[in-house]
Amino acid sequence: MRRDDATPLVLTICLGNICRSPTAEAAIREVAAARGMAVEVRSAGTGGWHVGAPPDERMTAAAAAVDLVLDGAAEQVTAEHLATADLIVAMDRQNLADLERLAASSGATTPIRLFRAFDDASLAAGDLEVPDPYYGGPDGFDHVVALCRAAATGVVAYLAGERDDPGPR
Repeated sequence: MRRDDATPLVLTICLGNICRSPTAEAAIREVAAARGMAVEVRSAGTGGWHVGAPPDERMTAAAAAVDLVLDGAAEQVTAEHLATADLIVAMDRQNLADLERLAASSGATTPIRLFRAFDDASLAAGDLEVPDPYYGGPDGFDHVVALCRAAATGVVAYLAGERDDPGPR
């Protein structure tokens, strides 16, 4: 742990912090709460153009349809975020590369992993990116909610010491 208390801090990171990372944040909180486990979760984006904005309305609606609540306001990831977290999960390989560059320039040593690497089915299939639903496409917002819930289960199991670190991808 990097902080004084024993509650692990997980950062979920996507591009703008209005779709994928707030959904991953909510999904991890949901799984941890169901298990009675204390976990602090925050989300941020590698880009700063949505800072202060709430989660995307379409993402919020898709999450609400399955009783997952998105809240908060977008922020941009900083070196301080990396230094204080216990685990950082990126939604795709570009976010992962951006985070690894920031970590290298700041000296942060927090593990940075692809979020879906914590989902055994995704890991087995080699399909480790959470697609960005912002501009539409075949996967959509409902699909992202399902992917985030599956990976969140694995993240919480990892934090509980019940599964191995999937390692860098």
